[in-house]
Amino acid sequence: WNTAHHPIDLARPKENINTSGFMPIEREKLDIYVDDGWVDTFRLFHPEPDRYSWWSYRMGARDRNIGWRIDYFFVNESFTEFCLDADIHDDVMGSDHCPISLNLKNEGHYT
Repeated sequence: WNTAHHPIDLARPKENINTSGFMPIEREKLDIYVDDGWVDTFRLFHPEPDRYSWWSYRMGARDRNIGWRIDYFFVNESFTEFCLDADIHDDVMGSDHCPISLNLKNEGHYT
């Protein structure tokens, strides 16, 4: 998506309101999915701020945690009962993005 959906999804929302990745029209596109019954699994389990999946390489943004959460796992609302947790692995280096994960129940019905 490369879009921060809500102000909680980036460190400096006021300064970035007209920046690509946080423009109102981009955020409205994500709203369409949410309104259609899709759920942001990370926010389902982690409503707190200051968790990001991307940082600019400029000015030590990652070291100062001035980031954006622009990577998502969306699932249909009916599938949330199979979700155990979602996480951001911000300790994994190697890119300007870090890995994200979604842990699912495995009751032998899904592979």
